[in-house]
Amino acid sequence: MKTILAAYSGVLKGTGSSILSSLQDLPLAFWPCGSKIEKHLQVIAVLQWVITFLALGAVCTVLLIYMFCTDCWFIAALYTSWLIVDWNTPKQGGRRSSWVRSWTVWTYFRDYFPIRLIKTHNLLPNRNYIFGYHPHGILCFGAFCNFGTEATDFSKKFPGIKPSLATLAGNFRMPVLRDYLMSGGICPVNKDSIDYLLSCNGTGNAVIIVVGGAAESLHSAPGMNSVILKNRKGFVRMALQKGSDLVPVYSFGENDAYKQVILEEGTYWRTLQKKLQKLLGFAPCLFHGCGLFFGNSWGIVPYGKPITTIVGEPITVPKTEDPSDEMVDLYHAMYVKSLQCLFNKYKTRFGFKESDILYIE
Repeated sequence: MKTILAAYSGVLKGTGSSILSSLQDLPLAFWPCGSKIEKHLQVIAVLQWVITFLALGAVCTVLLIYMFCTDCWFIAALYTSWLIVDWNTPKQGGRRSSWVRSWTVWTYFRDYFPIRLIKTHNLLPNRNYIFGYHPHGILCFGAFCNFGTEATDFSKKFPGIKPSLATLAGNFRMPVLRDYLMSGGICPVNKDSIDYLLSCNGTGNAVIIVVGGAAESLHSAPGMNSVILKNRKGFVRMALQKGSDLVPVYSFGENDAYKQVILEEGTYWRTLQKKLQKLLGFAPCLFHGCGLFFGNSWGIVPYGKPITTIVGEPITVPKTEDPSDEMVDLYHAMYVKSLQCLFNKYKTRFGFKESDILYIE
């Protein structure tokens, strides 16, 4: 404090002393250390994505409706007109932006957990792929960071492959949010969108489907290692119809990002939760992370637990326009076995015991 006062006094007296030079003489303890600033930036990066995903679409929808009741109605009308014209873009390859995918904010997002992407096999650019991502977790942090951004160097690790993370189609009906998602190469998880990417967009495309979906998020909790896959065969049938290879992907630590209140099966609240999940397309989970200012408090900031995503060996799939149920079952069984082998091979490296198994529900 004396140094600051001396600098200020020197400037007033015209001695030529500058506040900047005097501040440089302050002890380092006066300033926040670099590691703390870095951590704050990481928290901000993660928090902006959580708020964006949970609230941006609803807020922008309400704002657009409100603007029609104000003097800005003309701007709202212009945007709505453009929205109508652009309505089918998400299911026709979207509007990917390499610039947005490479934003520095995503490196802070990655380092908060941290998130890593591990390649086990090469992928040929002359083929198309369907990645099955497991588990869903609460907000799919690993899936978004690895496949919706370049923070983990997907394009360098898999040259010639263009990833498209598939998410709820309802997100693309919301103003502004739809454009934000498309800029990351994210697409609707519906037949038209995936058909386009695997049939009309050349080769070297990888569509990432979170197979367990919203139902799987209801089972998400730290230490859980179960996936909903037993009766999920639509992605296998589509792979056969398009001749796209199947690639199992498992993210260790995805379930550790939040703690969830898991309601008991058969209870009224569990039944209501499942009905809302089917009605809305997403599961209304009761979850919490840590607080923004105090790590031991509750909040929506996820826990900073490592997430490691392993991209497994591709399963070559022949193109069959009308695959039989037996053929779908065969390749589904191959996929399940490959996913289990992937889990067993890497589980002890990332927090699980040798005796742990992957439960397929």
